[in-house]
Amino acid sequence: MVKVVNAEKEDIKQWLVLAAKVEKLFGPMVDDPLFVQTLERNIREGRAFCIRENDGFPGEQLLGGILISTKNAPSYKIGWLAVSEQARNKGVASALMKHVLEHFQSPAEVSVVTFGEDAKGGLPARRLYEKFGFAPQEEPVPNGPEGGSRQLFKLIMN
Repeated sequence: MVKVVNAEKEDIKQWLVLAAKVEKLFGPMVDDPLFVQTLERNIREGRAFCIRENDGFPGEQLLGGILISTKNAPSYKIGWLAVSEQARNKGVASALMKHVLEHFQSPAEVSVVTFGEDAKGGLPARRLYEKFGFAPQEEPVPNGPEGGSRQLFKLIMN
């Protein structure tokens, strides 16, 4: 069983370690001041959640993390979700998703931009969102910073 907790400022270094490991899928983040500022703001405002290795203390290695936006509630966004390679297929992403979805009050709409069908490395993310009831949308979304296609997914919570 994994424990989802609010990220703390002591987690920023490990969050950036995790981000570095997924940059090939997401594009540059660690050296992007906007990403770092967004991460810091989400942590400060209680919209960053993580799972630490062995349910460790703040600042210990992260197995996964998720950032959400609640400013347009009841329209919510999942802004970022990543799981370390060694923790994949072990329920980390599902635990993070379940945790944040329980934070959103129904009725609500939750959106996330994820990888397009042609992005091989993005298939697990697409399957995760579909498992939680998200449906792919037709509206166009710009390609990711690494050049890969993206697609908007939405979940309607009643």
